[in-house]
Amino acid sequence: MPAPSTGFGGPGGGGGLRTFRQDSSVTRHRLRRGTTRRILAFARPYRAQLVVFLVLISLSAAAGAATPLLFQILIDDGITAGRTDVVVTVALVVAGLALLSGLLSIVERWFSARIGEGLIYDLRTAVFDHVQRMPLAFFSRTRTGALVQRLNGDVLGAQQAFTSTLSNVFSNLLTVTFVLAAMLTMSWQLTLVALALLPAFVLPARWVGRRLAGITRESYALNAESAQLMNERFNVAGAHLVKVFGQPERESERFAGQAGQVRDIGVRAAMYSTVFRVGLTTVAAVAVAVVYGLGGLMAISGSLTVGVVVALTAYLARLYAPLTALSNVQVDVMTALVSFVRVLEVLDLRPSVTDAPDARDLRDDVARHGARLELDDVTFRYPGAADVSLASLEAVAADTADPTHDTLQGISFTVPAGSMVALVGHSGAGKTTVSQLATRMYDPTGGVVRIAGRDLRDVTQESLRDTIGVVTQEAHLFHDTIAANLRFAKADATDAELEAALRRAHVWDLVAGLPAGLETVVGDRGYRLSGGERQRLAIARVFLKAPQVVVLDEATAHLDSESEAAVQLALADALRGRTSLVIAHRLSTVRDADAIVVLDAGRVVEAGTHSELLARDGAYADLYRTQFADSDVAAA
Repeated sequence: MPAPSTGFGGPGGGGGLRTFRQDSSVTRHRLRRGTTRRILAFARPYRAQLVVFLVLISLSAAAGAATPLLFQILIDDGITAGRTDVVVTVALVVAGLALLSGLLSIVERWFSARIGEGLIYDLRTAVFDHVQRMPLAFFSRTRTGALVQRLNGDVLGAQQAFTSTLSNVFSNLLTVTFVLAAMLTMSWQLTLVALALLPAFVLPARWVGRRLAGITRESYALNAESAQLMNERFNVAGAHLVKVFGQPERESERFAGQAGQVRDIGVRAAMYSTVFRVGLTTVAAVAVAVVYGLGGLMAISGSLTVGVVVALTAYLARLYAPLTALSNVQVDVMTALVSFVRVLEVLDLRPSVTDAPDARDLRDDVARHGARLELDDVTFRYPGAADVSLASLEAVAADTADPTHDTLQGISFTVPAGSMVALVGHSGAGKTTVSQLATRMYDPTGGVVRIAGRDLRDVTQESLRDTIGVVTQEAHLFHDTIAANLRFAKADATDAELEAALRRAHVWDLVAGLPAGLETVVGDRGYRLSGGERQRLAIARVFLKAPQVVVLDEATAHLDSESEAAVQLALADALRGRTSLVIAHRLSTVRDADAIVVLDAGRVVEAGTHSELLARDGAYADLYRTQFADSDVAAA
């Protein structure tokens, strides 16, 4: 006679403990109208596979519910009646059902994986593509870790709505329906006794679940802090800062403290889980003993057969786990849906810089009219948090006040095609803001920014990016090879083209002297190279791109004299014949400019050549005496 399991498992029971780890506070979340319809839209490409998936779950539940009935037939009609043919036939059928259940589980898992991984792919690519289109203000406010969590944790939670959550709920419902129907048919008295013991499962599960949910939240928070600590200390700049100030022991102690808290929480969670499992296993064993005892007495009195008693005890293992899980089904469903909502929040955040429906290709206008850059009465105020980001992605930044005044006020000047205009002014005057408007990182609040006479809001972003090249004071390089970093400007560039660009940037001799040459990995943010070398690689990218307009944002601000000289040689070649807007930090750049625009507090206060502005003895002359005089002496 087969011994029925007394464990807290069976079909649909695998999530019995997991379901109670969920945070019950999600049930207070209210979904906006239309959210469910949008969620179902993601499943539309997989509807045929979902139907097959649910059919497989139904067959698996039916096969599981049929096995105890076969036990009854085996005992009552085979063993007790002494019929070997029935025993052999039923045993073969039980074995066949076992094989069928195994096959169904494999096929069911295949469909679950196809649907789940497909949804993960769809959601991740949709979020990544959408985030790439967000304006620069979005990234200046958003915590990178929180954004990555949306791409990882929340996407995984969202796909569970159509895989594990759907599978568990549907399987548990069918299992409970089949099992209760069979048990009531066999003995309604013992079925009621079994149901009377259900609170002994559900109530401890809820009690332990609340505590496990709190422990899990605390564990997530501590792990996030540890991850943030490692992320900051393990990047090159963070590791350098720790070493410079001689604090590795203190950082190790800090991390050890956080790791110790995670360890202690892990022990508590393990003990709660163990007590939970042991308690439920004990209650299940007591339930089996009660059914065997009462059923045995009824079998002796002749009101039940021995086969029915065995079948009923076998059904108990398939009843309690699904019923307990279903008692918490709202938490499971809402947890998956809230993850979906968090993903939709990002997808619903509309980019503030977009292509107009009738946007033109700027390259055509540049080819006909030249790359003249104009700012016409431009006013600009940085957008507020609600316009470009989400409070849940900002944390500390969400509490800061939004900008209350304009950064730029009525800025007007022109950079003729093929000429160079320098922007100078004290820190905070608005120089970088002007450069970001010229590259359409932002749109002006008022006025117009034009290239080749065309409002930048009326051209495609792709053609604008192709027209403009930028070199900033912090040349960013990815943790990749030199060749891969250069090909970011031109994906199909040949090695010969890379070499030509590097020669023009006066950095080929350095690259050629490296052991791996173009395949040398530059390290995190290019940290294996000096500042001047990184700048020249950034200029080489400009040569590869060959834009008509070049924007330099203090490209030599942090370089020593020797590095600056090499970079200036490269820049002189890069700017030749191109329309150039240069935020000047060194006098050499200012003197080479065709015109100089002086900014102060977001306004143009002077404009002219170097000699003209010095002769006026105004704002530029004051700036020259305080900021450029030392550079002038060094240059002389």
